Amino acid sequence: AVVSTQSTGDEEILLLAMKDMNVAKLTSDDTPLFNGIVQDLFPGVETPILDYGNLQKAIEAQLDTDGMQKVPVIITKIIQLYETKNSRHSVMIVGDTGSGKSVVWKTLKHGLTSLWKASATETKNCVKEYPINPKALSLGELYGEFDLNTNEWTDGVLSAVMRKTCSEDSPDEKWILFDGPVDTLWIESMNSVMDDNKVLTLINGERISMPAQVSLLFEVGDLSVASPATVSRCGMVFMSSEDLG
Repeated sequence: AVVSTQSTGDEEILLLAMKDMNVAKLTSDDTPLFNGIVQDLFPGVETPILDYGNLQKAIEAQLDTDGMQKVPVIITKIIQLYETKNSRHSVMIVGDTGSGKSVVWKTLKHGLTSLWKASATETKNCVKEYPINPKALSLGELYGEFDLNTNEWTDGVLSAVMRKTCSEDSPDEKWILFDGPVDTLWIESMNSVMDDNKVLTLINGERISMPAQVSLLFEVGDLSVASPATVSRCGMVFMSSEDLG
């Protein structure tokens, strides 16, 4: 994104950073309250207007291709997801069924892929997603487990996907998508992956480090049973069906 103003002061940059880090996770009722607080803190300071140029064009073109309306709220949420993913390697899209969670990440995925393929650079990057429903699997099936009779190790779905994506040298972006409810039974083991260590430690002692081109994406209905340790490690994009009318 490019700031359209010629000269941007410190207050404008601070204001923009505060909005980038907070607006995406606020509900439609809380956003006006946040804007009011910000105006009191920075009286007379206007938020710089960002020009997303080709990215916004690619997003709108992808919505046209998918036969969807170019609703401004959805375009804003897609850009918020893009900005949040640039600052965090773990992002949660939170919202009720029908609020557009899948549309947001799928449109961003196809938009970025088409944008990179149309660029003049030699590397033709694309985005690949690896969807997993963590609640459809037991902990052993998700992370891997030892057979108590033979003491043999059996890989889990997540450990196999992580090992495959993290060992590839291609510059393609890889999104490991957790499409299902978040609960303490399986998410707590992901804390070391979601923080700055970016390492998945399995019970057999193996440690899988996550490179820059691999990121985590969670599509969840709510975070009612998620611990503060989990929530604080992730970027948040809140979706509301009310915003869609």
